[in-house]
Amino acid sequence: MGSTSDKISGKTNEIAGKAKQAIGKATDDHSLQAKGAVQEGKGKAQVAAGKAKDKLKGAVDRL
Repeated sequence: MGSTSDKISGKTNEIAGKAKQAIGKATDDHSLQAKGAVQEGKGKAQVAAGKAKDKLKGAVDRL
């Protein structure tokens, strides 16, 4: 994946994870809350990977 697609997928997963957590909290569904937290964490990792790719590309371009 490219850096942009990593960041987009990451933000999508973050938003979906937060939504699952909110629904899980509202319905007292601990399993859904946990799945949402995992998905949000995955999204944050994807965004971080996209940013790291951008930095790496910038460093290579400067050489």
